[in-house]
Amino acid sequence: MKKRILQPVFMLTIWFAFGVMARPQSQTSMPGMDMPSGEGQDSMAGMNMPATPSSAEKNPQGPQALDATTQAMSGTHMEMGGHMKMTWLRPAQAGDQERAEKIVEQARAALAKYKDYKVALGDNFRIFAPRSPGKMKHFTNYSYAMEAGYRFNPEHPTSLLYEKHGDDYQLIGAMYTAPRRLNEDDLNQRVPLSVAQWHEHVNICFPPRGQGREMMNPHSQFGLQGSITTESACGAAGGKWVPQLFGWMVHLYPYESTPEKIWSVERQLGGQKHSD
Repeated sequence: MKKRILQPVFMLTIWFAFGVMARPQSQTSMPGMDMPSGEGQDSMAGMNMPATPSSAEKNPQGPQALDATTQAMSGTHMEMGGHMKMTWLRPAQAGDQERAEKIVEQARAALAKYKDYKVALGDNFRIFAPRSPGKMKHFTNYSYAMEAGYRFNPEHPTSLLYEKHGDDYQLIGAMYTAPRRLNEDDLNQRVPLSVAQWHEHVNICFPPRGQGREMMNPHSQFGLQGSITTESACGAAGGKWVPQLFGWMVHLYPYESTPEKIWSVERQLGGQKHSD
């Protein structure tokens, strides 16, 4: 069985990884997240990260790394190599199509009002990396992220997906999250795995402190595009090893015309398809 490989552009991954995402309310640890609390540290249910003991390790790069990483991840043709874990596409089972169609219908109805992005902002969705060059933007709702740590609600996506056009935003879809503790049978209960593939970010080596911009290099060893995919190689390079960033994620594009496009894992690749 083939497994389609996703090479996504997730600004939110690095914002949480370095713990510098600004949040208007007080910091709160959310269920399903293995991340320490502390100043500048935000957490999201279903997006687990290994604990780090010191403030220096929690933010090994600072703003330099944030700028470098968000820019490096804004392209549409990222080569992720061994940094992505995908669920396997399963054979279709009775009821899968109907269940998937119901999810799409519920999401489409719930998202309709958010075609006006200002309504999303009014409903407590917050823009990640608003000044980054990436065209796709995630508007994230922390309450819905917490809910996703316990159950799947098609009407409450963790993030809304927009494409930025000048000063306006066009709604294109939604992202749902799930705790990394869930196995594929659990994920199949949320969304049929014969229709959609969830993904995780794995085997990440961040560069030594002060060298965050190294991740912008086209042939960098570090980051989500980096050539380093093992802990031993990361240690030898003086990097910080993170075996898994957060939990499971899946994208849904409810305004598309076919199931393949609605649950696309290639959209952020500019139409390129990869398989292993």
